[in-house]
Amino acid sequence: ILSFCKHCGEDYAGLLPKAMRILSEKFNIAVPRSSMLPPEKQKNVRSLLKDYYGSLCKHLLKEHSEMQAFERKNRRILQTKGELSTERKERGEALAALFQKLFNGTLNFAEALDEDVPELPEEKSSKGDGDLLLMGGGLDSDDVTSLSIWEDEETQRFYTEFPNLKDYLPNFKIIKQEKTSVASMTEENLDEDLKEEELEEDKKEEETVAEAIEEYEENDNNTNSSNKILLDAFLNLLPNCVNREMIDNAAIEFLMYHNTKHHRKKLVKVLFGVPRTRLDLLPFYARLVAILNPLLPDIATDLSVLLKHDFKYHIRKKDQINIESKLKVIRFISELVKFDLYSKIEGLYCLKVLLHDFTHHHIEMACTMLETCGRFFFRSPDTHQRTKVYLEQIMRMKTGKTLDSRYVTMIENAYYFVNPPELPVTRVKERPIMHEFIRHILYQDLTRPAEAPKVLDFMRRLNWRDQQIFNYAIKCLTQAWNVPYPNIKDLANLLAGLVEYQESVAAHVVDGVLEDIRIGLEANTKNLNQRRVAMVKYLGELYNYRMVESNDIFKILYSLIAFGVATDHDHPSPWDPPEHLFRIRLVCTLLDTCGQYFNHGPSKVKLDYFFVYFQHYFWFKYSSPVWTVENPFPTNMNHMFRDCLTNLRPNIVLAEGYQQAKDTLEQITIKMRTKWNPIISNHQNDGDDLDTILEAYFEDGEDGEDKELQEEESFSNEEDDSGDEKEDRTMHIRREELDDAHQQPTFIDRDIDGIEDRAIDSDLDSDDNSDNQAPNSRCHSPDDDDFLAAFDKMVSDNLQDRMRDNVKPQFVDIPVPLHVKTNAKKTYEQLQEPETEQKETVNFVLMLRKGNKQQYKNVAVPTDSELALNLRSQEKAERVEMEKVKRLTLDINDRLEEEDYQDQLSQTQKPSMVNLNRERRHKYQHPKGAPDADLIFGRKKIQR
Repeated sequence: ILSFCKHCGEDYAGLLPKAMRILSEKFNIAVPRSSMLPPEKQKNVRSLLKDYYGSLCKHLLKEHSEMQAFERKNRRILQTKGELSTERKERGEALAALFQKLFNGTLNFAEALDEDVPELPEEKSSKGDGDLLLMGGGLDSDDVTSLSIWEDEETQRFYTEFPNLKDYLPNFKIIKQEKTSVASMTEENLDEDLKEEELEEDKKEEETVAEAIEEYEENDNNTNSSNKILLDAFLNLLPNCVNREMIDNAAIEFLMYHNTKHHRKKLVKVLFGVPRTRLDLLPFYARLVAILNPLLPDIATDLSVLLKHDFKYHIRKKDQINIESKLKVIRFISELVKFDLYSKIEGLYCLKVLLHDFTHHHIEMACTMLETCGRFFFRSPDTHQRTKVYLEQIMRMKTGKTLDSRYVTMIENAYYFVNPPELPVTRVKERPIMHEFIRHILYQDLTRPAEAPKVLDFMRRLNWRDQQIFNYAIKCLTQAWNVPYPNIKDLANLLAGLVEYQESVAAHVVDGVLEDIRIGLEANTKNLNQRRVAMVKYLGELYNYRMVESNDIFKILYSLIAFGVATDHDHPSPWDPPEHLFRIRLVCTLLDTCGQYFNHGPSKVKLDYFFVYFQHYFWFKYSSPVWTVENPFPTNMNHMFRDCLTNLRPNIVLAEGYQQAKDTLEQITIKMRTKWNPIISNHQNDGDDLDTILEAYFEDGEDGEDKELQEEESFSNEEDDSGDEKEDRTMHIRREELDDAHQQPTFIDRDIDGIEDRAIDSDLDSDDNSDNQAPNSRCHSPDDDDFLAAFDKMVSDNLQDRMRDNVKPQFVDIPVPLHVKTNAKKTYEQLQEPETEQKETVNFVLMLRKGNKQQYKNVAVPTDSELALNLRSQEKAERVEMEKVKRLTLDINDRLEEEDYQDQLSQTQKPSMVNLNRERRHKYQHPKGAPDADLIFGRKKIQR
């Protein structure tokens, strides 16, 4: 029919080919028509041909859809098994050839009839099916691309970007060698090869590998000695190529200077014989082969054959030795797979062989292969589904078999490395750039020893006048839980150094730390446990750097064992349940951090008292009914408690039970009530209705106080060294404990305010507070009289020493040396010179120091300058002052002489009488002579 249309279509059907019609329309030339048949008959024939063309188009679309379905099925098989059988390949090729022939005939028929070729629909479901398969494996279709195969851009460039060899070898021509016909590699062929090899003996495989290696050595004696030396030097330097640039240069050097057949075989031998301990060289050796592959493909082929034979040899041996050699072979194969030098099908087949006997060394080899190229297989579209099947098979075998824990961990690591679980996308909080900088230097640079010294300089350079930056810096300095636990000490050290330049920072940070600890007591949630430990540790480090007083430490200690604590096991507190032992850990953490400094003076006594309360709290927790034989008290908490107390007080006598701790606490409470009840009653008589806490102060160095300290330290059985160090420390005693004598002595309080009142600081040493105290608030002792006498003696001695000191006037003006004045005189030649009109100036002498010598230079300053005017005003003021002092001195002298004259005159006129008042003080006699004006009026400093 097509031949009829081409040769007779114009006569019988009036057909005009499409190309001729387009040309006639383009050049406006009419094409002559045939009149052999009338137009009616031509129309009938033409309609028959068009009907046939319509049926041909339908048949073409049907064949196209069938071919698409067949191709879609082939893709599914490839994704599932990784390869196609020979029958399906032949059938697919036949269908493609038949469809192409039909399509070409349709094109020619449409050209003859001047009809449009039907549009073949694109396969819409193919992409959807591929997406479905990929999504079933945990990846989207957009993720399974060339970019998603690699972890980062640097890795992608390493495996995909190679140097352009034409830049180095412009005249090098690629010689296309005829490749030997190799049968298409399929999984079925590989399985058959494996079965055949299993029937062979072990020696045959060893001989095969040995022969393959000996082939590269048989021509060693035929090579030139000079070339051999150069090649050996090149091969010896290969193990030193440990980066991309060095291995690229090595590949170019081999192409330019060592590109011979024998050298290529020698290179393959060296690459294959890489030491089993140098696994780091495998990626670089694989890159070397990949660079040479476009010009020297035989290197990659020979190396792949050697590795394949070696892999099969290790699989057939099934021994439990040479694990390093096995891992080297499987890792080398994996690297070649990523460079596309080793077939993906053969690579997956190696994994399948390992899964057939998934035991011992095969487990390690399979996991090594997955960790090296598993992600490459899993993210490649053509091997994704098959890799997913193998991964699921590995996890099933891990669950079904009883494997060693080491193998279980290895399998899980490999699986989650290849197919990591989907994690929710975490949104990074956007902060201003200055806030990010502050967080970076505090939470990252401070943890690095090399960068830590620079952090203080960076913090000092912040704009502390900006309130926003100031507040955020305080916030970051307070949040110690963002710093690694070992670096909390560094954060406290930084704050101590910063306080020297920004004093207000310390108060804000300490307030924030104390407030955060209080919030932790009120919230009592497990989510804040690590944060609470960090903040307590931070508070202890702040005390070590003298940013916090000991009173604040004892406030927190008592708060930890008192806030919201119930004394009855039948009515537990929601803030401190019986099974909640976290407060013991907080107390031990704080004491371990700064408790070693409470070993002198009153702070030592206060810590000894706290140990009594702490033991009472611990044994109260220990005796709770929640702890039974089935649910015993945690041993680690018991050890922590005992270690904390014995480290600070090695000779301490620990309570052995709750009753003993309770009795010790009652003894202390009774003693404190007996001692402080009279003083508190005096305070109450003064009208002080506030719920205040009286604090006992201990002053070291006095005998009476030393006896008291020794009595109070009897609970710890330690000697007191308080005489060596004097500290102003306070011992806090609650007023409720002193007033209520009928209740059981206890330190538990329902509200934290009682604990805060326990630690109110008062300075009894100041004079103002001592004036406001009641007269009987402190007992008078002979030591006070001794102290006052010694104090008066010290004051009088200082006054006498001060009066004996000679007050030497300080000279403001330095006299000009004589030789300078002499040199300032004019010479004879200068006097003979005619006098020129000069401006009025004031001559100054400038003294300079050069080394150990002094130099003097004359400086002429105009009289209208500021320096001269100031000098003139100062001299005038001095003259006025001197005149005033002189006038006052003369007046005083005249008055004294007048008084002396009046005394002499009265004595001559009055008769002598007996002095009846000689016991009285004699009248003050004014000193004779001119008085000292500086002593009377004070010396006035004149600045010039």
